[in-house]
Amino acid sequence: MVTLTWALLSAFTVTARAGTTIWSGSFNPFKTVADFDKWSWANQVGTYQWYIHGTQPTSHYLALSSSYKNPAITSETNGLKMTIDSTATWNSQMERAELIPQTTANLGTGTLYYHFSVKRSNTNAPDSTLEHQVAFFESHFTELKYGVGSKPTNLVWMVSGQEKWSTPFTADTWFNFAYDINFSAGTVGLWASTGSSPLTKVVQNIAASTSTNSADWHLGVLRIVNTQAPEDWYFSGVYIENGPINTVIGTGGGGTTTPPTSSTPTTTPPISTTTTATGPTQTQWGQCGGNGYTGPTTCASPFTCVAVSPPYYYQCQ
Repeated sequence: MVTLTWALLSAFTVTARAGTTIWSGSFNPFKTVADFDKWSWANQVGTYQWYIHGTQPTSHYLALSSSYKNPAITSETNGLKMTIDSTATWNSQMERAELIPQTTANLGTGTLYYHFSVKRSNTNAPDSTLEHQVAFFESHFTELKYGVGSKPTNLVWMVSGQEKWSTPFTADTWFNFAYDINFSAGTVGLWASTGSSPLTKVVQNIAASTSTNSADWHLGVLRIVNTQAPEDWYFSGVYIENGPINTVIGTGGGGTTTPPTSSTPTTTPPISTTTTATGPTQTQWGQCGGNGYTGPTTCASPFTCVAVSPPYYYQCQ
């Protein structure tokens, strides 16, 4: 596992290159947070699926503002504030607020770079005593975590559950990331920077079970333990490109996606269960156990129930 300071990283700044954006997660098309509600399984429109959240109105969990974006990202009008609290439960007692790409593009082929920027403030600050999963895939082959390991106040980059890199998650600093995923070779690396500094590669690609169905990358936060205290997380500069990577902050992704209206359904519905003669079974990547969980605990063949974050979360893999 590597921990580096940003001063050291600046010595390795590379020349900016530009790839091709295959999916833009810019928040520009969303004039208000009510636009996120235009998406449904019957009306799959816009750039995001929005179904993993609690029972309160969308405005309780999401907010748009120019003050919520990385100011270095000039192509974006607004950033997103995402709030989780004790009401933000979905299919378990864990607190969750997550957006999923809505697209017909193949987000799991060749070499792709998953870009995003994340920030916290001292107001409704994330609790470093509790585990958080951030910007993760269903299989958890790569993700950020907070509140884990020997330095719980760090943002930690994980590969297949193993800590590979971390940095202090200081308040009011924008942390820029790009997951460097070679789906063909089965490897993943990490690019990172802060503020307006160009991305630098902080971890070379290493082996991982890279896979996605193009609708299982979760932009958002899952907090393992349910507590009353609200937390605010900020996201900006979200897009996916094929190579070569664009290392300049603020120039990638674009913001010209058509606002949500209506369309014909094109993507896969959320993880569901199947029923056998012995009762319901959970499909691959579905939850199969954990504190407060009341759903199926048996996985469909050939998958088994794996402890991802015991005793809170178990998943069919």
